[in-house]
Amino acid sequence: MNGHREAESLLDGQDRAFLKELARQAVAAAALGQPPPDPVPLAAEMDVTLRPPLTAPRGAFVTLTMDGQLRGCIGYIEGIKPLYEAILDNARSAAVADPRFEPVSGPELAAIELEISALTPLNRVSGPQDIVIGRHGVVLVKGGRRAVFLPQVATEQGWDLDTTLTHLALKAGLDPEGWRRDTEFLVFEADVF
Repeated sequence: MNGHREAESLLDGQDRAFLKELARQAVAAAALGQPPPDPVPLAAEMDVTLRPPLTAPRGAFVTLTMDGQLRGCIGYIEGIKPLYEAILDNARSAAVADPRFEPVSGPELAAIELEISALTPLNRVSGPQDIVIGRHGVVLVKGGRRAVFLPQVATEQGWDLDTTLTHLALKAGLDPEGWRRDTEFLVFEADVF
């Protein structure tokens, strides 16, 4: 990454606080059936300038937990929207559109915790030997199937590389050893807060 691109991707404490508040308001609005918050007045209220770290297209995930258990997680792997818009969309979707869970309800809001992962661009690696557990998120691609784990997943689960790739293969609908042959791996890093 060249210096200019790297500077564009660095989020400071104020940026992070803005994104967390935007996500929190988006989750609440979705759970209560209200329209999403408008990021522009929120940024002004928080004295945040919508500048390249926030406006650059980046992949992003919003993860919701309640009582330490996953409650919703939705995201974009690639930068298809400005980061603040991706956070807004994915916070709403994590709250009410994750097909694994019932929509978050109003009474649950006080107990919901959220985590944001702002992603770096995807990089193809030559094989599993180039994947660093705890640093890299991984996208596995094989035979039209695809699955992803954020960088923190393996660490939180206490998985080594083989275990991570086995779970990733299963998530993609492959057999547990499916990752060992004819598989493409892409990695990314995440600013998690």
